[in-house]
Amino acid sequence: MNVKAKIKNNVTHVRVLAQHPMETGHRVNIQTGEKIPAKYIQELRCECNDKVVFLAQFGTSVSQDPFLSFSFEGAKKGDSITLRWNDNSGDTEKIEATIK
Repeated sequence: MNVKAKIKNNVTHVRVLAQHPMETGHRVNIQTGEKIPAKYIQELRCECNDKVVFLAQFGTSVSQDPFLSFSFEGAKKGDSITLRWNDNSGDTEKIEATIK
C-alpha cells in the first residue's frame, strides 16, 4: 500500500494506492477453465491520534489496485496515520505514514 498525507489549511489530504488483485470470483482462468477464487478488500480503515477518520467497505465491484483519496480535519503536521485493510480471505495489511 502506498500512502501520502499532506496538510493544507488545517485539512489533511490522504492518497492511497492499495495493491490488491480484487478478484470477483466470476472470472475464469482461460488455461485451466477453472474459476479464479474471489479475493477482494472488505474494509479499509484510517486512524489518526487513536480516532477512526475514514472507513470504507469494499466489495467485488472495485477494480484491481484501488486508488482512493480522502480528507479530514483535526491533525497536525508530523502526526502519524495508520491504514489497515482486510480482505475476504483473511489477509490483512497495515501501514503507517507521517503527515507532511
